[in-house]
Amino acid sequence: MVDIIETVDLSKIYKLKGKKIEINALNKVNLSIKKGEIFGLLGPNGAGKTTLIQILTTITQPTSGYAEVNGYNVVTYPKKVKPLIGLMLGSDMLYYRLTGYDNLKFFCKIYKISNYQEKILKISKEFDLNKWLNQYVEYYSSGMKMKLALCRTLLLERQILFLDEPTLGLDIKSTNFIIEKLKNLNKTIFLTSHDMNVVEKLCDHIAFIDKGNILKIGAKSEIKELLKSQIKVTIEIKENRDQLKKELENQKFVEMVDINDSGLDVILKLRENYNKLLQFLSDYNILRINEPEISLEELFLKLIN
Repeated sequence: MVDIIETVDLSKIYKLKGKKIEINALNKVNLSIKKGEIFGLLGPNGAGKTTLIQILTTITQPTSGYAEVNGYNVVTYPKKVKPLIGLMLGSDMLYYRLTGYDNLKFFCKIYKISNYQEKILKISKEFDLNKWLNQYVEYYSSGMKMKLALCRTLLLERQILFLDEPTLGLDIKSTNFIIEKLKNLNKTIFLTSHDMNVVEKLCDHIAFIDKGNILKIGAKSEIKELLKSQIKVTIEIKENRDQLKKELENQKFVEMVDINDSGLDVILKLRENYNKLLQFLSDYNILRINEPEISLEELFLKLIN
């Protein structure tokens, strides 16, 4: 299967106006995304996620390196790239002093969407916005604005979608609906998020980014195998918790120790270190030991530390 999105040593440096300070928003980012794939880019605010989307959608130009969408260089051939893509940058692309219907109608007419009246009514009902279509967007909740923004993007019927935090502000029910909706679109989707749960449920490939650097990238199955190589142990202890934490932090076989409500969360470097931990705990009054599965969020925290 061919790469439909590719970046090679893609970098973006911002220079602060009036100051000799440079910010590396992206640092030699290399990605390859196949046609029909759902790709998730995970990272905290300011990690470079939005900058990368803005370059891939021709809004911003890179400082160095290059990016291609469907074989077209995004800087050299922006007019070839734009008709292929749909872009959602949160709810920033909505007009708050228009109704929801007029927002969708406006974008449909700009992009010459046929039968737009019928399509607007259908998608607004699907997203549970039909009762609010004639209300001004400024009165929408943040979750409703996000759903309206996604409706606008989907109405363009593009084969490549760039979605920047599409579930931000949504409740669990709406988030799960969006996940299932995107799964069944049969489109190439480039998704950014800091919600590990959304990415884990939705994406085929996952990349972690922080401070403009790709820390880890791989198929979801590969990431899960990496998670299995780690061991997280939850220790319920009645007394001497702080003392145990301090002593565990000094052990070479321990990766990380955190305090929880009933005791400690311990991540071991290798599975074979489990016996060492049990021997170490024999001097303490331990009430219970559990081994929960490590989450994507914990893996990400490990990568950036």
